Amino acid sequence: MKRTPLLFLNVLIIATCGLIYELLAGTLSSYVLGDSITQFSLIIGIYLFAMGVGSYLSRFIDKHIAEKFIDIELAVAVIGGFSAPLLFLTFAYISYFGIILYTTVFIIGTLVGLEIPLLMRILKDELDFKDLVSRVLALDYVGALVASLLFPLFLVPKLGLNRTSLLFGMLNAGVGLWATWLLEPLITNRKLTILRVKGFIVLVLLGIALIKADRLTTLAEDGLFMDNIVYAKSSPYQRIVVTKGKTGYALFLNGNLQFNSFDEYRYHEALVHPAFTAYGGEPKRVLVLGGGDGLALREILKYKSVESVQLVDLDPMMTGLSKAMPALAELNHNSYNDPRVAVTNGDAFVWLDNDNTEPFDIAIIDFPDPNNFALGKLYSTRFYNLLKQKLRPDSAVVIQCTSPLIARRSYWSIVKTLESVGFTVKPYQTTVPSFGVWGYALAKLQPFETPKNPLSGIELKFLNENSFASMFDFPKDMMMPDEEIEINRLDNQALVRYYESEWRRFE
Repeated sequence: MKRTPLLFLNVLIIATCGLIYELLAGTLSSYVLGDSITQFSLIIGIYLFAMGVGSYLSRFIDKHIAEKFIDIELAVAVIGGFSAPLLFLTFAYISYFGIILYTTVFIIGTLVGLEIPLLMRILKDELDFKDLVSRVLALDYVGALVASLLFPLFLVPKLGLNRTSLLFGMLNAGVGLWATWLLEPLITNRKLTILRVKGFIVLVLLGIALIKADRLTTLAEDGLFMDNIVYAKSSPYQRIVVTKGKTGYALFLNGNLQFNSFDEYRYHEALVHPAFTAYGGEPKRVLVLGGGDGLALREILKYKSVESVQLVDLDPMMTGLSKAMPALAELNHNSYNDPRVAVTNGDAFVWLDNDNTEPFDIAIIDFPDPNNFALGKLYSTRFYNLLKQKLRPDSAVVIQCTSPLIARRSYWSIVKTLESVGFTVKPYQTTVPSFGVWGYALAKLQPFETPKNPLSGIELKFLNENSFASMFDFPKDMMMPDEEIEINRLDNQALVRYYESEWRRFE
């Protein structure tokens, strides 16, 4: 069997594995540190620079090139394969996570940068130089494409971050072990045996870790969350964790708190009821974007005039969480079992653009905070223009808008973005102990008076005449800042930049 085509296959595998490790590091750093733009940019920059360092260092390897190549391949298998579990555990239990993160990325990049030049030198006597360079570089870029497609579409949704890391570590170890046969004529017998034993040991260790991947994830998450984890699953879109402690149940998405059952009623009453008061009539059709936990639905369904509620949430695992967690179903009063509720799982941006149903009387928008571009688009002028097409002239809208105390510019950027597309906006805020001060925007397509009281006849735990009116009163440190605040558009994503810079101060 000719070894040249098989060695070219190694190039493809090496390139694919290398980019997978880079994507894993970028995703993990964004997950645990937030600040997705900066983190991904740093990871990519460090990885590419390290590959350049590795390529430069390859010039100092003059002897036993085949042996060195296999040793490097096994090193990549160990460091890259265990990188995701290592980084998870490091973040949970060690304070200097950033140093370990960037060091790991640099080492992997350097080793991958060493591999390709060594393979080219092994192949140089078998191919014309021009043909060799063109084929190696072409396969290198093809590997990058394969990795970029597999990672979001299959690997993370189906395997999760830890299993993906360990699986590709095994693939690297397999390539190293396989190379002991492909390159056998270039390796001494004694060294050949040692390399095969090392390759087998690495493969077995990674295989054991792959089998125990769930335990590794649990070990890391036990360090990240103070309370006991009672539910943990990875969907194609996010990591869902539910904990139970002295104050009750808490839901976390990608490590970010979404609610605590102890005080969530404050958040959801403030989210829903101002819109019903501002509407001024008897709303029949209600739209909910986000809110997959069903807690906003609970508040909406208290109104007898409501005939239908359309909920649009990206993640079917979130809208199905009530079935998996009876405690959540009890908390949201089994809202998903109400015949008035219809659920669509999909991107709200796409749904607004394509759906042709009749307009809604009220819209409740409860998206996660805009900490990345995918979420930032849901707070843009384009999104709000699409939303306008689904509203009646007298419809009322409420949007959760992050904290006006911690993220002041972010909050007012959302308000200004709404106003720029024609909404009249009444900003308001309340205190939720689990979150602190939290902000919302009440908006209509025509001028309206600030509502004074919640509607009578609705069972409420938090809102009354005094607390309702006080929400629309902003203290000085939360009012619109003197500086110019940018409007959030698809082509500038100003909101994401504001959000990352403001929340980073509290990491």
